[in-house]
Amino acid sequence: MATPSTLQNFEHIFQHQSDAASILSAVLPELGKQLACDRVFLYLRHPQESRGCSPFCWRRHEEIPLVQDPEWKAEPAELPGEDPMFAAALQARPSIFVEDVEAADATVLNRQFEQENFGHRALIHAHLCDQNQLWGVLQPSVFGHPRKWSEADHEIINYLIPRLTPLVIQYVTETITP
Repeated sequence: MATPSTLQNFEHIFQHQSDAASILSAVLPELGKQLACDRVFLYLRHPQESRGCSPFCWRRHEEIPLVQDPEWKAEPAELPGEDPMFAAALQARPSIFVEDVEAADATVLNRQFEQENFGHRALIHAHLCDQNQLWGVLQPSVFGHPRKWSEADHEIINYLIPRLTPLVIQYVTETITP
């Protein structure tokens, strides 16, 4: 179970940061600390334009690959077919907790896609959706070994999703350029 102090750390960020970008930037290292992850990044997207970017990424150390690109780009049309987790996110399905990329069912993830693009061994694919539209994916991950996601980990993610989603929508609508 997530401790009240853990959630208070996040509440402190929400109350004391002034804008969406500052809050999103501050939440990632705190989430990495609370979940003992190696990397946490945010993929943001504009659902009507199918364009995305990854402007926020925290890494425990520099050897962990950086997933950060603030430039808005068109999503490849084939992406939902290549990445079952992204397809699930587009359908506003519940977030996915993967304990071991190497052992996960092919209906859950494309192992080769994950290895080539992200390199992690365990991850959370948290879907930031509003009115059945995907606005972003929050992705904490661990490298080098499997990870059993605890009940407290689930609680933290479920606590953050409704708080981050409106900020992600605000950030996307303020920063995307035609």
